[in-house]
Amino acid sequence: MRRVVITGAGTVNPLAADVPGTYAALRAGHCAIGPLEMRDLDRLTVRIGAQIKGWDPAAHLTRAEVAMMDPFSQYAVVAARQAVAQAGLAFAGDLAETTGVIIGSAGGGLTTTDDSYRAVYEAGKDRVHPFVVPRLMLNAAAAHVAIGFGLQGPTFAVSSACSSSNHAIGLAFQQIRSGAATVMLAGGSDAMLCFGGIKAWEGLRVLSPTGCRPFSLGRDGMVLGEGAAVFVLEERGHALARGAEVLAEVAGFAMTSDAVDIVQPSATGAARAMRLALRDAGLAPDQIGYVNAHGTGTAANDRAEAAALMQVFGAALPPVSATKSMHGHLMGAAGAIELLACLLALREGVLAPTIGHVPGDPDCALDVVENKARTSEVRACLSNSFAFGGLNAVLALISG
Repeated sequence: MRRVVITGAGTVNPLAADVPGTYAALRAGHCAIGPLEMRDLDRLTVRIGAQIKGWDPAAHLTRAEVAMMDPFSQYAVVAARQAVAQAGLAFAGDLAETTGVIIGSAGGGLTTTDDSYRAVYEAGKDRVHPFVVPRLMLNAAAAHVAIGFGLQGPTFAVSSACSSSNHAIGLAFQQIRSGAATVMLAGGSDAMLCFGGIKAWEGLRVLSPTGCRPFSLGRDGMVLGEGAAVFVLEERGHALARGAEVLAEVAGFAMTSDAVDIVQPSATGAARAMRLALRDAGLAPDQIGYVNAHGTGTAANDRAEAAALMQVFGAALPPVSATKSMHGHLMGAAGAIELLACLLALREGVLAPTIGHVPGDPDCALDVVENKARTSEVRACLSNSFAFGGLNAVLALISG
């Protein structure tokens, strides 16, 4: 089987509008969670989130592109352009035919959906914009990225709630490893911070009104975020032949289903996904120097994930951080943003912190990177994503 490396990364997220800015924010333990700015805020019970402030699509996209794209597609396209620029790739001929795109998203064009519902039900309009369907469809981001670069290989969307981007990146990895593609652009994008999106999550009663404190004593829920991250995955021989800089190697991937409950997580299913990812990568648990946890800040998720980590690693737990404490829960884009924290650990030996952490929860007795970044040499790491529906996706990465 062929080896797969990452040669480019791009992002638009609440911490920063690019990868260098995101790395700086992660190192500093910057928190992007704050008061929301949106219409009908007074009708929301929870009024905090990790919002991308000051986003101007016209600064990145043409007028025609803005008209056709929901924010979730806008974020993905801009992130993909950054990733391709870093990778230094030009797509033509055979390479265009063997390069594809997989973008994960939990909600797709929710802002478009929300605006259209308002137009029909609140304003009483009898028709909506003719581009509503192509703006809201879940495959829009992947399609726009493929169109923008003329990519003709395997291109599609993945929607598995909070595991969407890890599934997308893992499937892209498998496409290249199997020989079905030479290069893949993969990641996730979501823009759920609209009135309807937040109101829907309020119904579940899992949102925190105060902040996101994963694995902490006294934690009270998750905080929604928005944004995208996209990576260039490339067959290792192809990357080396053209002299590309290798950011990291994707060594293994696994996905499992709890098959237990639609919302309650299972430690058994999560542990099995981690073990299978390690086996796929040919790694032993004691070779893992860092785990970026799913770490949502809800009582149920953190308890189950902590139990799963203990099952897999026993007493030799590696350092764990939950960066949702800084950038919020980006839903289908969460794993993609968190993969940036893994690259930071592998390339610079910087373990991003879990800010606001309060130790003392006996159910979460982990080696949490608390409140300040930690330095440590990391040669291999795991990135966890565990979604509603009991859908788990774990990536194993090694230094390039």
